[in-house]
Amino acid sequence: MENLKNVAPLEDFNWEAYESGETVANVSHEELEKAYDNTLNKVNDREVVDGTVIAMNKREVVVNIGFKSDGIIPMSEFRYNPELKVGDTVEVYIENQEDKKGQLVLSHRKARATRSWDRVNAALENEEIIKGYIKCRTKGGMIVDVFGIEAFLPGSQIDVKPIRDYDVFVGKTMEFKVVKINQEFKNVVVSHKALIEAELEQQKKEIISKLEKGQVLEGTVKNITSYGVFIDLGGVDGLIHITDLSWGRVSDPKEVVELDQKLNVVILDFDDEKKRIALGLKQLTPHPWDALDANLQVGDHVTGKVVVMADYGAFIEIAPGVEGLIHVSEMSWSQHLRSAQDFMKVGDEVEAVVLTLDRDERKMSLGIKQLKADPWETIEEKYPIASKHTAKVRNFTNFGVFVEIEEGVDGLIHISDLSWTKKVKHPSEFTQIGADIEVQVLEIDKENRRLSLGHKQLEENPWDVFETVFTVGSVHEGTIIELLDKGAVVALPYGVEGFATPKHLVKEDGKQAQLEEKIEFKVIEFNKDAKRIILSHSRIYEDAAKAEERAEKKAAKKQQQAAKKEEAQVIQNQAASTTLGDIDALAALKEQLEAKSKK
Repeated sequence: MENLKNVAPLEDFNWEAYESGETVANVSHEELEKAYDNTLNKVNDREVVDGTVIAMNKREVVVNIGFKSDGIIPMSEFRYNPELKVGDTVEVYIENQEDKKGQLVLSHRKARATRSWDRVNAALENEEIIKGYIKCRTKGGMIVDVFGIEAFLPGSQIDVKPIRDYDVFVGKTMEFKVVKINQEFKNVVVSHKALIEAELEQQKKEIISKLEKGQVLEGTVKNITSYGVFIDLGGVDGLIHITDLSWGRVSDPKEVVELDQKLNVVILDFDDEKKRIALGLKQLTPHPWDALDANLQVGDHVTGKVVVMADYGAFIEIAPGVEGLIHVSEMSWSQHLRSAQDFMKVGDEVEAVVLTLDRDERKMSLGIKQLKADPWETIEEKYPIASKHTAKVRNFTNFGVFVEIEEGVDGLIHISDLSWTKKVKHPSEFTQIGADIEVQVLEIDKENRRLSLGHKQLEENPWDVFETVFTVGSVHEGTIIELLDKGAVVALPYGVEGFATPKHLVKEDGKQAQLEEKIEFKVIEFNKDAKRIILSHSRIYEDAAKAEERAEKKAAKKQQQAAKKEEAQVIQNQAASTTLGDIDALAALKEQLEAKSKK
């Protein structure tokens, strides 16, 4: 800024005339104006000059550049510098020496922009620390006003720790270092992180040099992930794995710690270069197994919460860090292969009995079926032979139905014991899984924990009656309900079924009987023990034809016998008076009779 010129007073100035109001006749107006102008700076439009802040409020800053009037600049142009105060020297750009109102028009923003590119390049070259105003957020970072240039501040360069809320930085003035300039596209990248990294690096080296396993340090929760928690130890990061947060099971680290929380941690391990530091939190407290009740023993009852489920069992936490396994086989007296999820789920509160306890190995097995008496201990009393019960169908096989009378009491109904009359090929034809079925105890196998059961035994054996109805040779109307290669299944009265082979299905007209055809059948075999009835349709007309043939033969034979008897009588009557002529007559009569017999 040019110094103001000192102008000497006129030697011949008439002060008396001036005081009396008289004009200065001996000095021209032009000369006075020239003398006044010489006291001011010479400025030009579109020029950058320095000025002094002489006044300011929340909206405007008044700047004196030594011109005949002062300039007013909006405070918004100085938002990058919140420390601005009266007396500070600022650079301004002269837009207009005198607008319509006679006002000097200045701009601080344009002054910065005019020199900004040179300044930002110099800042990069000299690794200078500069100030910038964070204007707004953008994808991946922030936009920063640096010397009037919009520079990019990547999110990763704001701080050494992850930023959770970018918006808190908008409107702040911070110090930066220029880290990259693209001269072609006029792009500038700045970093705040770079300013603190050097200091942190020194701290980091100092901390790392003193690290020892087992050492307890204070740290701050820096980041929480699904697998663990990162702790800032003062420029050095360590990781507490999720399994080292608590002696108990942890599904989410946020259940144990929170961001920015300060806590003590112990160093568990680190690599040779001490870049990976493993930390522990639970190790600062005694192991829960060591605090377990010394009087706890096998057979005691405990309560706990289900923390993990698997097909083979459930892990129950009876105290933080103390777990026992209930194997699926210890969940029920039943021998059915079932999943543990059928009995309980994560979060359930359960009571159990201690089955095994190994304090050295820190293992415990539990059971819940032991809370109830084993039903097989008194099976003969509760389910004696011939007793009747309601059971639930659990499973099918080709040979029968597995049912459960109560939890742990299973039985088998053989396929032959389902029905007296119906020939069941597969149990699914008779009942369905989950259905109730009435049963009678037939046998008790205590060693294998299984009952032999029957369903048909609940009813009287109808074959005692069938024996008197479906006698061999009796004829009954039947309907063909199934055709097989070996013959047909025939539905008979009273719900009983019979069987006919193909040759016994041939009708009198030579055609084969068809499915659902209703015709008469003759019983040709009845087996009560095997519950088998063999039928024939063809026998009905075949036996009728044979009976007719037998009747005809019998009638012919009777007729022949009568003729012979008649012939013998005649001969006998005439034998006494036999003559030669008579002999001839007898011979003729004999021939006559023989001829008649032949007819």
